[in-house]
Amino acid sequence: MLLYLLQQETSSTELRTECAVVLGSLAMGTENNVKSLLDCHIIPALLQGLLSPDLKFIEACLRCLRTIFISPVTPEDLLYTDATVISHLMALLSRSRYTQEYICQIFSHCCKGPDHQTILFNHGAVQNIAHLLVSTSYKVRMQALKCFSVLAFENPQVSMTLVNVSVDGELLPQIFVKMLQRDKPIEMQLTSAKCLTSMCRAGAIRTDDPCIVLKTLPCLVRMCSKDRLLEERVEGAETLAYLIETDVELQRMASITDHLIVMLADYFKYPSSVSAITDIKRLDHDLKHAHELRQAAFKLYASLGANDEDIRKKIIETENMMDRIVNGLSESSIKVRLAAVRCLHSLSRSVQQLRTSFQDHAVWKPLMKVLQNAPNEILVVASSTLCNLLLEFSPSKEPILESGAIELLCSLTQSENLALRVNGIWALMNMAFQAEQKIKSDILRGLSTEQLFQLLSDSDVNVLMKTLGLLRNLLSTRPHIDHIMSTHGKQIMQAVTLILEGEHNIEVKEQTLCILANIADGTTAKELIMTNDDILQKIKYYMSHSNAKLQLAAMFCISNLIWNEEEGSQERQDKLRDMGIVDILHKLSQSSDPNLCDKAKTALQQYLA
Repeated sequence: MLLYLLQQETSSTELRTECAVVLGSLAMGTENNVKSLLDCHIIPALLQGLLSPDLKFIEACLRCLRTIFISPVTPEDLLYTDATVISHLMALLSRSRYTQEYICQIFSHCCKGPDHQTILFNHGAVQNIAHLLVSTSYKVRMQALKCFSVLAFENPQVSMTLVNVSVDGELLPQIFVKMLQRDKPIEMQLTSAKCLTSMCRAGAIRTDDPCIVLKTLPCLVRMCSKDRLLEERVEGAETLAYLIETDVELQRMASITDHLIVMLADYFKYPSSVSAITDIKRLDHDLKHAHELRQAAFKLYASLGANDEDIRKKIIETENMMDRIVNGLSESSIKVRLAAVRCLHSLSRSVQQLRTSFQDHAVWKPLMKVLQNAPNEILVVASSTLCNLLLEFSPSKEPILESGAIELLCSLTQSENLALRVNGIWALMNMAFQAEQKIKSDILRGLSTEQLFQLLSDSDVNVLMKTLGLLRNLLSTRPHIDHIMSTHGKQIMQAVTLILEGEHNIEVKEQTLCILANIADGTTAKELIMTNDDILQKIKYYMSHSNAKLQLAAMFCISNLIWNEEEGSQERQDKLRDMGIVDILHKLSQSSDPNLCDKAKTALQQYLA
């Protein structure tokens, strides 16, 4: 009935305005109220109302639209179904401070992701909203600021534009910095810090700009302190984590501001012990935010420890830190689990910590558990961490192997997800480095020849390079080389031929020639090269290649084949001489490249001895 009256052009404007007000009150009720209103097509009706000439009616329609759009049950896309709506809203921005407040609020709630950002940007959002930042109304300033924080988030196009926009002769970054000051309301400080953070991450503001170093970073650290509300502490820590994520200088600066590393430890103390809580509402509030706080703290620790060894040490020495991460890995909330894995990954870049704290806390156990059936985004980070735990100097390597890692990693190499394929093969490569023969055989058995060929013909060069790295690590030390080539020689030689004939970059070809040099170092494995004229011709070809790296790698193969002290060296030398290898060596011994020259001379001495 209300909707019917609202839409009747014949109803008086006062009546229609009252209808919009009552509908707005209904929308403030439960989510079910909003659902019912949506089912009655309230949005098209209200948008139609915006075409009225009466300002009071327009404001009532906008207020009701605002209430509906900020409800979590309303799909944002409803704002974008008709292209004329956005331009009409932009035009209404100049009508009154209420239209400004409600429209900015609608935009900031309905701008989710790059597509929405582009639509609003192309409709002139930046130019139309910028002057509202200096409005006399606090609510308008605040909603305009929120608009910019969502428009600029992870959006270089918007960020680069904002830097050069000025209002009343003042550039936007300067206006944002004024809004960061301690005397401003907290939500204003936080939101302007978000705007500056997005602009900095997009490259629109340099990371060493005073507005970042002296204003934005300290403001965000302030937001993490104990006297802030839990919601503010979550938002402050998450924004700071994003600001410093890729810049080591900002990480160092944050780590020594206001004892941040110790301050974050407090994020794990909610809800506080039950005896101290008399207020059941407070307990409910603490519980609701407890996992958000843990997630935010893990994220910020991950960013802080991304590059600097000393910072990682400080983080790990913070009270019960490793236990907290280990507990985080098995939390029910997927967001907390992901943040805990990210934090662990960041700390696992430290050789020192892999040998000590990671070992003391048997971190690999919960990590292997996480890897069993996690969603992809967790799997990617967890498998990267596993790669680090499998480096040869890490004491966790043995127990990880015993817990069925090979099978798990071989299955990752078959994933549709590229990052998982890379990590699976990378971890196997680390596992095979200086490993005993049994482990190497298990890896080959687990991977299967088909899968190995699949990986060697992967379209991603990263997968290909890591697979070649794995092969190179498998084919090291003579007994292992001979053993593996006796069981898989034919397939491996096929793979090598395939790559040397394919269209691949220098690094790929170089890595492949290094594998051949390893095979040439075997005792019996050598014969697989000597009896393969096709491969010998390829080695000869690369000795005269225009790239010195490939020439050098090909020379290693030749040196290993002609080495004097080994059985059958005479026959091998003769065969290679007949192929014209000695002539090439003479030519290379005159090379201007000292490495090539030395290597050629050393090889020629084998013929003279």
